[in-house]
Amino acid sequence: MEPLRSDDPTHIGGYALRGRIGSGGMGRVYLGESPAGQLVGVKVIKASVLDAETRSRFVLEVENLKKVFGPRVAAFAGADPLAERPWLAVDYVPGPDLLRHVQDHGPLPLVETASLGALLAEGLTSVHLAELLHRDLKPQNILLGPDGPKVIDFGLAVLAERRTTLTATGVVVGSVLCMPPEQAEGNHHLTAAADVYALGAVLLFAATGHYPYDGTNWLAVASRIGDPDQAPDLTGLPGHLLPMVSAMLAHDPVDRPSLIEVTGGLVTVLTDSGLTARQARQRLIERTAPHVDGRPVLPPGPIAEYEPTLVEPSPEPAEGLPIPSVSPPGPVPVLPGSAEVRTVTLAPPPVPAAPRRRSTGGRTPDAATAHAIAEDLRTAYARNAAFVPACSGAR
Repeated sequence: MEPLRSDDPTHIGGYALRGRIGSGGMGRVYLGESPAGQLVGVKVIKASVLDAETRSRFVLEVENLKKVFGPRVAAFAGADPLAERPWLAVDYVPGPDLLRHVQDHGPLPLVETASLGALLAEGLTSVHLAELLHRDLKPQNILLGPDGPKVIDFGLAVLAERRTTLTATGVVVGSVLCMPPEQAEGNHHLTAAADVYALGAVLLFAATGHYPYDGTNWLAVASRIGDPDQAPDLTGLPGHLLPMVSAMLAHDPVDRPSLIEVTGGLVTVLTDSGLTARQARQRLIERTAPHVDGRPVLPPGPIAEYEPTLVEPSPEPAEGLPIPSVSPPGPVPVLPGSAEVRTVTLAPPPVPAAPRRRSTGGRTPDAATAHAIAEDLRTAYARNAAFVPACSGAR
């Protein structure tokens, strides 16, 4: 957490802003407080990236987030995508992200990793039931709070991706370290299996401190991910997790388990260890949620970007970002900045149902901007996007 700076607003949408949580290319995230004392995370889009297209996409993302419910997802609290400073508020989760925890404390033990995976699989199911895909699940997007892990940031990640898909061919949003082969290869018809793969990569990192593939730069990593003859590195993964994580990281999406199967398999790991799922969840919370005077707090350290960075394809692999190997139990090396790597092309996201455009107090756009937004929305709704729900049980 950082204090507000001179160029930061002090209030947004009725929330008093208490500090900066994160900052990135699309905007900033603040700690906000309601008049009654409720804490929220407030995401504010930067004026420098605002145009009619961005606003229309943000309208869609706000409506998407309103559809997602569940204890494993940071809940929607309010938004005004048509305000002079478009903003979105979600429940504040007072805890570190998974990347920070593994970096500071080393990998999680077997039971805690299995519990983490089962809980996150339930959280992703909530996202998929809303006909959304996260598509950028990674340790930085998993917060370890006092009630267990919560998935964040799929809203702005998809917003950035949509903008890029329309205006910058050959650029992708996301972390290649957790990206499934079909996404890295530019498949435009991703299914729930893409998030299953990413969850498998997250669990591998949680248990071992390393990702399925590494390389000297992001192009090398992307090349290895896309090669069906290159098996993922499962070194150090506990034997009880090996069958499930290996299946989740299958190269072909149809060979991966459903999220329901992931949850069931990981709960079996817990019961085989002599614990109920609730007991294992409590152990996970006690290990990962820091407390001061009974209240969880954010750990010290630099703030992280809340949305992926866009990177143009490099003409020479040698110019890519270095990706160090990570060997537990020592400190986990990470990439500079937000510790993520990227590759080329991506799929357009599923198109949600038509949103109800409304403002909660901000300034509305002028007539020309409003007309452009309406045209963008009509174009978006005219497209059809196939989606395979997470709970279908189909492989």
